[in-house]
Amino acid sequence: MWREGDGGTLSLVRQQDECLMFKRNFSELYPNRTNLAKITIVYTQQKKTNVFGMLGVFAGLDRMKACVLLLCLVSLFPGAHSGDQMPSIVTALVQVKEDTPIGAFAFQIETHDPDVPPDPLLYYIEGPKANLFNVDLNTGRVTVQHNLEREDADEGLLKIEVTITDSKYRVSKTIRILLLDANDNKPAFQNSPYNFNVEENTAVDTDLFKVIATDLDSGLAAVIKYHIDEASPTDGINHFSINENTGQVKLIKSLNFKDLSTYYQLRINATDGGGLSYYNITVYQSNVAYAYITVVDVPDLDPLFMNTPYSVTVNEHSDVGLSVFKVTAIDQDRGINDIITYSINATNKPDLFEISASDGVISIKSDIDREALLGVDAAVVVLTVKATEANPSVLGFRAEASAEVKITIGDVNDNKPLFYNCDVDPCVEASSFTANIFEGSSKNVPVEGLLIKAMDLDQGENAKFTLRLTGPDANAFSVTPSTAYSESELQIIVKNSDDVDYEKKESMVVQIIAEDLANKIDCCSTATVTIEIKDINDNKPRFPEDMYNLEIDEHSPNGTTVATITATDPDTMDIDKLRYRLLPDNILKYFDVDSTTGRVFVVNSELIDREVLDLHSPTLEARDTDNNTGTTVLMIKLRDINDHKPVFRLEEYFKYISEGKPLSIQVQATDQDAPPNNVIVYEIENSFYSANFTIDPDTGWLQNNEPLDREAIRYEDDGLINLTVKATDRGDMPESSTVPVIINVDDVNDNSPKFRKPSYKFSVKEGKKAEFVGSVQAVDSDQTYNYNRISFSFFSGNSGQFMIQSYVDQPDGYIGNITVDPDTELNYESSTIFQLIVEAKDTGSGVDSVAVEVTVIDVNDERPRFIQTGPFSVDENSNTSPVGSFEASDPDTNHSLIYELVSTKCRSEASPVLEPCEEDWFILKPDGDIMLNGEFAVDYEKYVQVVLEAQVVDVLTEAGENNSESTGSVVINIIDMNDNPPVFDQTNTLYVVMSETASVGSVIASVTATDRDSGRNRHMTFSLYSTQFVVEATNMSSIMTQVFKIVTTQEDDKYIGNIQNDEALNIDVKGKYLVGVMATNSEMPNLSSKTDLVIFTVDKSLKVELVFARSINQIKEEQSVIEMLLSSATGAKVEVVKIRSKSNSLKASDSEITIMEVYFVYPNGTALNSDTAEIVLSQSEERFKLQNQFGLRDIDGTQVIEKEVDPVRFVLVGLVAGLVIVLAVMTTTLVCTRRSYRTKMKAAKAMNSAAMIGTGVDQKNGPVVPGTNKYTMDGANPVLNLNMDTVTDLGFDEDGSNTDRLSVNSLDYNIDSVMSDIDNMPMMRIQEEEEEDNSYVEPLGEALAQRGRKRDTNSPRLTFNNPAFDSTTDL
Repeated sequence: MWREGDGGTLSLVRQQDECLMFKRNFSELYPNRTNLAKITIVYTQQKKTNVFGMLGVFAGLDRMKACVLLLCLVSLFPGAHSGDQMPSIVTALVQVKEDTPIGAFAFQIETHDPDVPPDPLLYYIEGPKANLFNVDLNTGRVTVQHNLEREDADEGLLKIEVTITDSKYRVSKTIRILLLDANDNKPAFQNSPYNFNVEENTAVDTDLFKVIATDLDSGLAAVIKYHIDEASPTDGINHFSINENTGQVKLIKSLNFKDLSTYYQLRINATDGGGLSYYNITVYQSNVAYAYITVVDVPDLDPLFMNTPYSVTVNEHSDVGLSVFKVTAIDQDRGINDIITYSINATNKPDLFEISASDGVISIKSDIDREALLGVDAAVVVLTVKATEANPSVLGFRAEASAEVKITIGDVNDNKPLFYNCDVDPCVEASSFTANIFEGSSKNVPVEGLLIKAMDLDQGENAKFTLRLTGPDANAFSVTPSTAYSESELQIIVKNSDDVDYEKKESMVVQIIAEDLANKIDCCSTATVTIEIKDINDNKPRFPEDMYNLEIDEHSPNGTTVATITATDPDTMDIDKLRYRLLPDNILKYFDVDSTTGRVFVVNSELIDREVLDLHSPTLEARDTDNNTGTTVLMIKLRDINDHKPVFRLEEYFKYISEGKPLSIQVQATDQDAPPNNVIVYEIENSFYSANFTIDPDTGWLQNNEPLDREAIRYEDDGLINLTVKATDRGDMPESSTVPVIINVDDVNDNSPKFRKPSYKFSVKEGKKAEFVGSVQAVDSDQTYNYNRISFSFFSGNSGQFMIQSYVDQPDGYIGNITVDPDTELNYESSTIFQLIVEAKDTGSGVDSVAVEVTVIDVNDERPRFIQTGPFSVDENSNTSPVGSFEASDPDTNHSLIYELVSTKCRSEASPVLEPCEEDWFILKPDGDIMLNGEFAVDYEKYVQVVLEAQVVDVLTEAGENNSESTGSVVINIIDMNDNPPVFDQTNTLYVVMSETASVGSVIASVTATDRDSGRNRHMTFSLYSTQFVVEATNMSSIMTQVFKIVTTQEDDKYIGNIQNDEALNIDVKGKYLVGVMATNSEMPNLSSKTDLVIFTVDKSLKVELVFARSINQIKEEQSVIEMLLSSATGAKVEVVKIRSKSNSLKASDSEITIMEVYFVYPNGTALNSDTAEIVLSQSEERFKLQNQFGLRDIDGTQVIEKEVDPVRFVLVGLVAGLVIVLAVMTTTLVCTRRSYRTKMKAAKAMNSAAMIGTGVDQKNGPVVPGTNKYTMDGANPVLNLNMDTVTDLGFDEDGSNTDRLSVNSLDYNIDSVMSDIDNMPMMRIQEEEEEDNSYVEPLGEALAQRGRKRDTNSPRLTFNNPAFDSTTDL
């Protein structure tokens, strides 16, 4: 195994990697070798250590294994090797999480170099899978370079070639990399989506179909659970269920094609069992698929008539075969849609209608005469129509349905109105009539000689008709009336008097139209009326125009005809007999008229001068034979002739103007002639500069065509421009004139700077001060330095972020350099683009602007910020994830945010203060999703609110801090679910009720309960689930259902159930009720808890009567004080039954006697009888107050009130008492010296027995003294608080004992018992007087005798009734 080398070194025979592997696994191979606590190997070159001599420390290992182990340990110490030796690779198998992030640590290549010191090594990896990893050349630290995927063909086991080299050796080794599953695959559904048809009558619990999902992960991550997330419509969640393990979908609620949905969409979720991720967080993957379920209809419903009731009207004499109405019935089984056939089942008038069996169309079968039907009262025909399905239903017969169709027969308007001439008797039908009337008759005057009547043979509304006029003269007349029924006489009256004119028409014709508007086929009749017009002289001469506009040239020759104008008169007697003249007479010196022809002519040509008077307006008159006159106005206008030249207002026009400004100067001339002879046209005569100007030919405004430029004027003209303007009129022979116009142009700075480009775009990185952005260029066309110098500035968009400086550009123009302000750093998150407007200005007002867009290039230098989310809610005990998520934003464009949980704090319902949580209910994923931790259950009763605090980190930060400046928090409110049943409070389960006082509705007992849930989940109600009555005498039980009821009330967070008796209790029977009470939550699920109560009943035999020497009113007033004193004296609850007067007594003094009937009841169900009550009250301190203050006299007839004592008798009694005391002392002394030896031995033996017997947990230490009532149990009542010792035994009867020595254990459980002992107490029985048993049993001996007996149904109860108080004891 070992060999010794040169220089005292040890070299290995076996490979060093096996040695190291052995060392690493040693603790696993020999876990029980605890004595190998420490091994120290000392090695020096001067003295070689005997290696095998050290093997003794390995305690029981065989020599071979010890050698190998020691070899491994020695190889690790410095100086164990020396020389230039070959390094080795230790790593053989590593495990890497499949979801290890890119750049994260994967594993370390472990090596061993025997050289001292070890040589530096270089690490390399090779192979097909080596590209997935990256190795640090110097350290051998391997990180992930590409995403890993366990599900590839290599099944998660990768192999790579690792090579290490020092200065001399090169070593290679293949290592295996086991990829651990990270649950990065979602379950995949097979053959999704799922489409299935289900008949609507499919039975509940039928398996419909099965979904299958597979998961490429392994372990629990491949175990899939199915559930239905949601359904559409939403009630579908109640119709279908899915087996969470098998994916089997089952029908759980009946379907209905008609009343419910015919289509369901289920969203089925498949969730795997989860697996740990790289961050040691359990990740669950889920996927969803949709199942589409179509409900198939089955035939099970009758047909249904649509749009009922049916009613229609049909006119008489309608065509046979006419379709009257169509009934429609549908198969309510919409998925079946069976064929429907129709038939008429019954009718009140046969053979009038028929129905199409296929489409339900009702048509006329024979002609219908409504008047014939009225005789049989069949104006409304009723048809009973039946619809029958073609195929049998699922019930085996053809479904059918019936409906009524009511058809009303309507009247037909088949007669039109006719005209009748009534000039004869009787009237006869006619269509032509004549009449006459004078022309000009007034409105509404009827024509003469016309007797006409119109009639319609129909009745009612069908006999209504209208009358109107038509024809060429209908507008002159009207007919009356315009509307008539049956028959009416007619008149034609004048409507427009002007139209009734003989001169226009000597005869007029109109047609009267009588129209039945309801009859569209043969509606109308026409009567023609010819009206003769009678003439009268009613017209005057009339000129065609009321005014004539006439024109003639000024200075026309004499006799020149102006115009010939004549008038007309329609009257026959005035034809060709009209005469004319001009008015007024002063017009005759200018113009005159021919009296017969109407020709107007010039009288004096010199007087008609337009410049003197250009318009004459004489009146022309015409007169007929009856001196009726007519006039018209002549407007005679003199036409101008051109006899004047244009004249300019100025002899010369001069204008001074700066270059670049618009020129506007008006030259004006006038002409005395009239248009068009005075209309002047202006023009510029041709010259050197005339082409640069225009003049408005009408207004004379002179303007330049383009801006005036001083540099464009000839030097010799010295800035002066000379123009000549000509004015010409528009006469037949035009006249004209000219005028000079001089313009002086002054030089100005009239050229603005111009940018060389229409816009500029630059970019600059954020965060750099004084950074150069870009340059803009501009030029100015002015030639002088004063006018073409340019400066740059920002017009808008700059808020101190940028600067611009101007420089001279070559060969011309200027350049502006834009830089970032030295005191400013641009921030991408504040603004990504700057829209700047840069202006270029010259020394004058010339300016130009250009848009400059500066884009800020983002640098990842901003810290992420949380966005407030939530609060979120989650049901307690929920397993649905995610609950919510953290959200953060990063102003940087390139960022990758990772969320880290900082703290989790919780708030309980009892405390508003947040405190660290005891359990981690939630897990924060790196992407910010908040998931439920499956290791713990969310419990509202523990915490009602959880506050998660997290930090967000930007892993791509280039500058500055990469985490958020402050943490973010999310509040998750826990929603309470009903998961805690009610809990009964630890209160009394034993109650006592007096049968006599328990009236119906009295509260007998109460229970209280609470629920840890909140809100409505803690609401509860109480109920009685069982009631039994056990008779004490026979111990027999019976079911009682109507005795008690329980009423639920609430006080704060506690619920109280008050048990009341629902009927009167039996006062003659003594026993107990066993009552079972249940508290049930109101909300689903209805959780419940139960408790059992014992209710004892006290019968009337234990009623005690107290006699007071006071009036009943006094006792009632002091009742509460008396009850308090009685309760204090007895330690029992005092129940007063009745207070009454002793009215039946014969004694006069009894009128002030009052009897109070009471019960003295203890919580364990026992009560004091009158004898025991007498003893207890007599020995209490309260008896004096009861006697003296309230006059307590008797208890059930036993007098307790002291009688008045005679003083003499008192003295005698005192002497006798003294003698008795002396005698008693002497006797006692004698008896004490002569106690029976037998009594001593008996007492000693009994004491020894008592000392040896355990008395139970409720007893005190110490023996029980026999023959006395000195019991050591807590709460004992030793002879009414009178201690009895053995010295009190007078020894008169060694075998017996007087009544003062008897145990009164009937009271031991009454006076000082506490509620905590109730459950351990036996039921004590108060004996009645008739049950008296005079036999005496020594208490201790009887108890010892009973202790050893086996208790069964035949054995007596382990209790002892002391007969000492069965009889009345003298107080």
